[in-house]
Parts: sequence; C-alpha cells; structure tokens
Amino acid sequence: MNIQTINQSIKNQKEQLLNHSLYNKVKTIDDLHCFLENHIYAVWDFMSLLKALQNKLTCTTTPWLPIGNPEIRYLINEIVVAEETDLTLDGTRQSHFEMYLDAMVQCGASTSQINAFLKNVEETKNIFVSIKQSDLHTNVKEFLDFTFRVIEQGKPHEIAAAFTFGREDLIPNMFTEILKNFQQNFPETDLSKLIYYFERHIELDADEHGPMAMQMITELCGDSEQKWNEVQEVSVLALEKRIGLWNAIEEQVEHKHELV
Repeated sequence: MNIQTINQSIKNQKEQLLNHSLYNKVKTIDDLHCFLENHIYAVWDFMSLLKALQNKLTCTTTPWLPIGNPEIRYLINEIVVAEETDLTLDGTRQSHFEMYLDAMVQCGASTSQINAFLKNVEETKNIFVSIKQSDLHTNVKEFLDFTFRVIEQGKPHEIAAAFTFGREDLIPNMFTEILKNFQQNFPETDLSKLIYYFERHIELDADEHGPMAMQMITELCGDSEQKWNEVQEVSVLALEKRIGLWNAIEEQVEHKHELV
C-alpha cells in the first residue's frame, strides 16, 4: 500500500465533501456566521493533532536528545512554525486559530461559544469531559471526540493520517470563491481577514505542507502493511467525521431559515 492507494480509498468521502449541499445554502451573513462558529472547532483541534505529532516525533522535553528521523523532525517543525506563528494580514504573527478568531470578530460572528469551551477545557483538564459537557451539536462533539481519541491512542502514523488526509486540501479553494462572492454581495461586511486566512492555507498546503505531510506518512509507515491499513482506516473515519460536521452546519443553517 502507498499514498496513491490511500487517496483512492478516500475518494468517495472527498467527493461527498466537495459536492456537499451545505455550500449552496450559505447565502446570508447569518449563514456565514453559523458556518464560522462551528468550523472554528476544526481549526482549533487541528493544532492539537500537530502538537501531538511534534511531541511524538521530535524532542520537546529536557534534556534534549536527537529523537527520531531528522527529515520528519524538519517536516513537523516547519509546519509548526507556519501554523503557530504565521504572518497576519497586517504583518504581525499569530497562530492560524487566532487569525481565524480575529476574522470572525471582523465579520461579526460570535466567538463566545468557542471561548467558553476553551475556558472549560482549561478548568476540567480533560478534553473528553469538556466535549461531553458542551452544548455543541452532536456531530461537532463526535468530530472533536474522534480527533482526541486518535491522539490518545498515541500511534504517530494514525495521528499523521488524521492530520494529513482528514483535513482535505480542496475546501479552502472552494471557500475562497464563496467568500469573494460574499464580499461582492455584502460589501458592508469586511471579510478581508477571512479571505486572507483561506488564501494563506491554499498557499501553504499546496506548496509546502501538503507534500511534506505526504512524505511524513510514507516515512512513518515504511513497509509495514499494518500501519498502512491503519492509516487508511483513520483517514476514512476522519473524513466521515468532517462530513458529519458539514451536515451539522447545514442542519443549523436550515433551521435558521425555517425560523425566518
């Protein structure tokens, strides 16, 4: 098995995501706010996948030791630098999560729920308890629960699978076009930070992070058929959880329309 085999095995899930009916239903600013207020959890838990990989595949404790494959160390650290301390639209540095939060505020979306959730995570010191206690949609809870179960299992190749294949690389392109249409239709709403966020993702994923992540999977699995099979299984499940997240947002958007 190899990367091509994995891509073939997740083809149906990717097509479901790319052709999801949600995209045509995000028509108003309120709809966009609903999308952002749910999608922020995927932006946030992505960082935990990345940090789990950094903990597993590089040395993050003292005394320092040259742990693991230097090529993989380089791949992970390069991605961490960009994801945790990227350049913002105004030239300062922020994580992509913080950039997304700022973009939400700029366009009028609420950040109160995600902020309350993160406060609860700090207080409980148990992510699974926080997920269970939250008022999030069931599908959003399942999305988060899956991410942190994979991390808890502690298998680097499985975490890398959720990180690499579970975060489809075509969605940012699609949403950049949607946002540009929004900017034309709702010129009074400033979406510059949001458009920048998605365009930055496209640039990094296509040119750097995508190929790096594929190389990391290949290095981690090597000739182990079992590892490749586990990567395949996690990749399919991760995309199915993302489809579930999209279904949850669509359901909430439709509910808002029914109330109008």
